[in-house]
Amino acid sequence: MAGQTLEIQTPDGAFSAYVAKPAQTPAPAVVVIQEIFGVNQVMRDICDDYAAQGYLAISPDLFWRIEPGVDITDQSEAEWKKAFELMNAFDPDQGVRDIRAVIDTIRGHADCSGKVGAVGFCLGGLLAFLTATRTDADASVSYYGVGIEQRTGEAERLAHPLMMHIAEEDQFVPKAAQELIIGALKNHPQVQIHTYAGRDHAFARKGGEHYDAADAKLANERTMAFFKANLG
Repeated sequence: MAGQTLEIQTPDGAFSAYVAKPAQTPAPAVVVIQEIFGVNQVMRDICDDYAAQGYLAISPDLFWRIEPGVDITDQSEAEWKKAFELMNAFDPDQGVRDIRAVIDTIRGHADCSGKVGAVGFCLGGLLAFLTATRTDADASVSYYGVGIEQRTGEAERLAHPLMMHIAEEDQFVPKAAQELIIGALKNHPQVQIHTYAGRDHAFARKGGEHYDAADAKLANERTMAFFKANLG
């Protein structure tokens, strides 16, 4: 199943998104929100996996305002340096507005059932949380989101379900930040939180330094059950 490219229109211009279609449509859509490495092979593979499980998956190029078409890996020091430069130049608030444009576009697409979820990793984990609080996404999942502890007050706007996967040894989300997140959100009726003992940041990134197959499988199974319940 070869992926396709879809153009997303905004008042500021257009940007591209990778799309993987399931065998049967119309289907619920899932917006796959990138890490700091752009829409790379990892993101495309995640989209393809969602499509194989019956979802219309779309991963937008959220760095387009800085540098369109970023596609790097986590395998070299130079790529990490570039990734952090991109992250530091990135405006998460503008990113969520771009995600809203993606949701609006894909919700109206002929191949979409009308239900749209979002899943994000790392930087995308923060954006998935903000997508849950600021858009009409039907369900959102955040994998080891960075910086959520500074924005937990937004949870009062949550109108749709949110699942969060937190790595207990996350080098980018210290214990104090985890405590703030869990303390603020654990009793929210729309929020489910799962923590993973001994796991570091990006434990679900295949090929990554901290990848853990067992907990990645567990987190992904929880995510799929969550989407099945909320998107169909």
